[in-house]
Amino acid sequence: MNRVDRLLAQILFLQSRRVVTAGEMAGHFGLSVRTIYRDLAALGEAGVPIVAEAGVGYALRRGYLLPPVNFTPGEADALAVGGLLVERFTDDSVATQMRSAVAKVRAVLSRGDQDRLSRLERALATTASPPHPAQASLDLIQRALAGRQVLQFRYQGAGRHEPEPRTAEPHGLIHYLERWHLIAWCRLRRAYRDFRTDRMSEVLATRENFIPRPDFDLATFMRETMPAPTLKARVTFAPLAADRVKREWWQGIVDEKPVEGGTVFTLAAVEWERLAGWLLSFGTAATVLEPAALRKRLVAAGAAAANHHKMNPGKAS
Repeated sequence: MNRVDRLLAQILFLQSRRVVTAGEMAGHFGLSVRTIYRDLAALGEAGVPIVAEAGVGYALRRGYLLPPVNFTPGEADALAVGGLLVERFTDDSVATQMRSAVAKVRAVLSRGDQDRLSRLERALATTASPPHPAQASLDLIQRALAGRQVLQFRYQGAGRHEPEPRTAEPHGLIHYLERWHLIAWCRLRRAYRDFRTDRMSEVLATRENFIPRPDFDLATFMRETMPAPTLKARVTFAPLAADRVKREWWQGIVDEKPVEGGTVFTLAAVEWERLAGWLLSFGTAATVLEPAALRKRLVAAGAAAANHHKMNPGKAS
């Protein structure tokens, strides 16, 4: 990025935030704090009204707006890719907003760039599964997060016959294991809880605002509540199975080493049971080298599955 583009990006960064420190800008742009100071001074000399407050940070003077800028082809392309992923990984409430945003971007592009964007959109695809149709509105949850609004909803807990009414203060939204999860302070349980959004119903953003709890950090919550994969196993996979291992095993691949007839992967795991069940799906394309405990569990699980199907042949329809 040349200096002119960098300075423009810094104006946009300042414009999108109420106040920001030089350290935060340095981290965002991958620059030294000293370089940020020089850039801010250059912007000030060029007439950009930057307000500095000791001990607080920098901000653009209220009312200052950067004149409209054109999107580069690369920026428009990135939005096209983002639009596809939003369609598949969120829900219709967010996808509708994304389609509206892309339409506005398309409107300010030249005719040639509009045609280029259309060609790119037709050439993009993904095999990711669409979101669960009964999922709570992600757009509503996002607005509650941004507005610090208390949410009310009914929650169908695992193993429960009827959903329970909950009132919660939303603190984060995470996507893992192919589901969106709301992390919120549950007023019923008096603790932070992880709510799967596809188990939430009758969601309402109330008019009550809450003060965020100072002890909460989303990254720390994820690290502390999601068990660390401390177990390790060495498994040989056939050549055609190696790519699937990299795509699917989300708990961690510690090492991989090509060997004659395949690849030896060192896999991290939270528990042997989940890993054994996944390895069974490879059939003879996976061979456990160590530990012996995983190999025994795999043999037992395979025998139990074979016996189950032998004893319960089912009926043809």
